Amino acid sequence: MSVANGREFLNIPGPTNVPDAVLAAMQRPAIDIYSGDMLGLTHSLHEDLPKIFGTTGRAYIYAANGHGGWEAALSNVLSRGDTVLVLESGLFAAGWGEMAQMMGVKVESLKGDPRRAVNPDAVRQRLEADKSHEIKAILVVQIDTASGVVNDLPAIRAAIDAARHPALFMVDAVASLGCMPFEMDAWRIDVAMAGSQKGLMTPPGLAFVAGNERAHAAHQKADLRTRYWDWTFRQGQAHYQRYGGTPPQHLLFGLRKALDLLLAEGLEHAARRHALLAEATREAVGRWGERGVLAINAAQPAERANSITCVLMPDRDPQPLLDYCRNKCGVVLGVGIGPFAGKAFRIAHMGHTNAPMVIGALGAIEMGLAALRIPHGAGGVQQAVEYLGREVSA
Repeated sequence: MSVANGREFLNIPGPTNVPDAVLAAMQRPAIDIYSGDMLGLTHSLHEDLPKIFGTTGRAYIYAANGHGGWEAALSNVLSRGDTVLVLESGLFAAGWGEMAQMMGVKVESLKGDPRRAVNPDAVRQRLEADKSHEIKAILVVQIDTASGVVNDLPAIRAAIDAARHPALFMVDAVASLGCMPFEMDAWRIDVAMAGSQKGLMTPPGLAFVAGNERAHAAHQKADLRTRYWDWTFRQGQAHYQRYGGTPPQHLLFGLRKALDLLLAEGLEHAARRHALLAEATREAVGRWGERGVLAINAAQPAERANSITCVLMPDRDPQPLLDYCRNKCGVVLGVGIGPFAGKAFRIAHMGHTNAPMVIGALGAIEMGLAALRIPHGAGGVQQAVEYLGREVSA
C-alpha cells in the first residue's frame, strides 16, 4: 500500500521547487531579441542581480549550469600556470579546483575534515608561508551541498587580510545565494558565482558571476579568457553580447519573476525563513539520532547550513529509507554524494519552501524509520513543530 498519490515533494538540494508563478512566467511566446521588451528585461536583470550578491560590481548571466559558472569565474581572472588554493569542506570546492587544473592552473588543496568548516587559522598560516605570493586566488564554497557545512566567509576574509596576501577571494554561492546572507562587498569577495536552480527558484540552466574592481583588473591580464565566457566581450554594445549569443529567453522570463518574488519577500526575511526551517529540520534529526543510528554530518552547530542537512547513517544503507519515502509517501530526498555516497542522505530546505512542506518531508522520514524498524528516537516531527511554534509568533 502506498500513500504517495498527490503532489510529489522534492527535497533534493537542487534543482529545487519552482514556484507556479515562475513556471507561468515562462509559458509565453518567444520575443524579438533585438529590441523592446527583451532589452528592458536584460537591463532589469543586470540591475537586480548585483543586489542579490550584495555588490556594486558587475554581474554576468550565462546560459550554463553551476559548473559553467565555475569555468566563467576562473577563465576571466586567471592565467595558465597560476596557482590557486582550494579550501575543502566537503566535495564542491575540490571539484572547482579540478576544473581549474584541467584549464592549466596549478592547484593546491587545503585539506579539511568533511564534517567541519574551513579553519581560518589554517588559511592564514598557509598564506603567511607564501612569501612570494605564488597563490593568485583562493577558492571556497559558502555552503557545500554534499556535507551540509557552511563556511564563515568574513572569518576567511579576515585570515587573508591578517596574512597580508593579495590573492583574489573567489566564492561559490550556488547553495547559499537567496538562502542566507551574502555580502560580497562588505566581505570583500572579489569573484562570486551562483546558479539559478537552488535559492533563486528558477529551473537549471543559468549561471551568474559577479566581479569587483580587483577582479576586473585581474581580468585585463588573464590569458584563460575565451569569447563565450569573456567579460569584455559581454560588455560590448550589441545586446546579444550580454549573453554571448542568443538570450535564453524563457529562463530569463522565469528568473525575472523569481527575483521579483525574492525581493518582495526581502533578502533578510528569506534568510530568516531558511534559518527557521533548517533549525526545525535539525531539531527532528537530533531527536531521531538519540538511538545512535543517525547523526547530522556537520559536527558543530554553528557550521550547519541553512539550505541542506546531510544526515549520516554510517552503519546502515540509507537507500531503503529513501526508497520508502519516494515510493510510499511521494517525498524525494537527496542521496549522499562524494565521500558520503551510501553513508548518508540529504534533506533540502531551500528556495521555494515553507513550514508545511518541510514538516511533511520530516513526517515521511519518520514514517520510514518506523516502517523499516530503523532504531531512532521518537517524536522528531513533534520536536520540529514545537520549535517552529515557539519561534514563529502569532
